Amino acid sequence: MQEAYHVPVMLQESVDALCVQSGGVYVDATFGGGGHSREIWARLKGKGRLIAVDRDSDAAVNGIQEKGFTLIQNNFKFLRGLVRNEGVEAVDGVLADLGVSSHQFDTGGRGFSFRFEAPLDMRMNNKSSLTAAKVVNTYSEEQLRYILGVYGEVDNAGRVAKLLVSARANKLLENISDLVDVLQPCTPKMMEHKYLAKVFQALRMEVNGEMKALEQLLEQSLRLLKPGGRLVVITYHSLEDRLVKNFMRSGNLAGKVEKDFFGKETTLFTVITKKAIVPSEEEIQRNTRARSAKLRVAQKK
Repeated sequence: MQEAYHVPVMLQESVDALCVQSGGVYVDATFGGGGHSREIWARLKGKGRLIAVDRDSDAAVNGIQEKGFTLIQNNFKFLRGLVRNEGVEAVDGVLADLGVSSHQFDTGGRGFSFRFEAPLDMRMNNKSSLTAAKVVNTYSEEQLRYILGVYGEVDNAGRVAKLLVSARANKLLENISDLVDVLQPCTPKMMEHKYLAKVFQALRMEVNGEMKALEQLLEQSLRLLKPGGRLVVITYHSLEDRLVKNFMRSGNLAGKVEKDFFGKETTLFTVITKKAIVPSEEEIQRNTRARSAKLRVAQKK
C-alpha cells in the first residue's frame, strides 16, 4: 500500500543521517506512505519508540501495526505537544520530508494537480476551512501577488493577481478548469506544466500554512531533541530550504548567529551537511518528483 501511496525521497540518505540507534526514540513528522518510518523501524529492531505525524487522515491506512509505533493525525506545527502527550519529553531524532505526497497529487478530487478536473481544494487536512477556491476568490490583489511571487516564484505574479481579481468579478472560480482558463493569457507556451505547477504550489502553500508550520516545526524540534540528537529535513522549495539552512546554522528563525560576551559565536546545532544533499540522477529518473529535493542535517549540541 505505502509504495503506491508515496515513493519516499532519498530514503537511505535521510535515515542514515538520523543515525538510528536501537532503543532510541524518533519522530517522523511527515508520515505519508510510511516509507521513511518503515526504514527507521527496521533499524530500531523492535526496540525503542517511533512516533509519526501526518495531518492527512488518508495516511492512516499505511500505519505500522507494531508495539512502540504511534501514528498521530495532526499538524506537525504542534509537534512538541503531540510528542509530550505520548509521554515523551525528548527524542533522539526528528525527520521531516516536506511537500505533498504522491497520493495527494494523484487523487484528482483533492485539487492538488492541474492534471485533473476537481474543485479548487488543496487541503492536506480536509477539516480545514481554507481552500484554494477561498484564496483565489477572496484574497486581495496585493495578497495574491505576494503569495504567487514568494511561494510560487511566479515571474508575472502581478499580472496573474490582476487577472484573478478581474475574472472573479464575473464568475467565482470554483474548479481547476476555471483557474487554468483564467491563467491562459499569461501562461508561457511550451512551458505550461512548469508554470501551472508554480501557481498551484503557491496556492497549496498558502492553503496549508506551510511556511508558518515549518517555522514552528523547526523551533519545536530544537526543544525536543536530546543533546546529540539529529534533525533531518528534506525540502522542495528555495524558501523552505533557505529557512532550514539558516535555522540549522543559527538556531533561530531570524537566521542570525548570536555571540556571547566575548564575541564568540554561540550556536545550538552542529551542521552536518555544509552543502545540501540532492538525489542521484538514478533516483530522479525513477521518481521525477525528487528532482527539486534538498536534504539538510544538523546535530543538537
